[in-house]
Amino acid sequence: MSANEEPRWLSQQEREMWMRLVGVTFLMPGVLESQLKRDAGLSFFEYHVLAMLSEADNHTRLMSDLARWSNSSLSRLSHVVTRLEKQGWVRREACPNDGRATNAVLTEAGLAHLAKQAPAHVEEVRKQVFDVLEPAQVAAMSEALGRVLAQLDPGNLAAPNGSCLAAPEQIIDKD
Repeated sequence: MSANEEPRWLSQQEREMWMRLVGVTFLMPGVLESQLKRDAGLSFFEYHVLAMLSEADNHTRLMSDLARWSNSSLSRLSHVVTRLEKQGWVRREACPNDGRATNAVLTEAGLAHLAKQAPAHVEEVRKQVFDVLEPAQVAAMSEALGRVLAQLDPGNLAAPNGSCLAAPEQIIDKD
């Protein structure tokens, strides 16, 4: 924008939508975090890491990919993986294709814990989001958020695949 151009201010409708999006962005993580801490003994971030591993081939992902896909630094992810390792839910392995890289691997115990906790988590997501929307609203919101996400992440680096809310039988039957 040049110095002579007027800013493209938000309309009242746009501002209302924007403030609602900001509100959801700020409030949703805390609501989900509370449920996961209470029911699963996990932070939202820890649950997300376990879920991303459950969806990967052989329940294995490069640590660098996990960091990118969780919008995290490698250092923060490493601390979280250390906590998950202490619980017996994740282990680290050298990457067979690159000796400098490390894989995170979901263990059988981690998969079992995730499968046990997934129903309560998806119920909380359903309660907070889907129960208050009509199917057409879900479709419209998905389409709209998909466009925004494509603008923010044109290479689709932040969302590598499916959902972190798979049914337990889908998690278990992955391999």
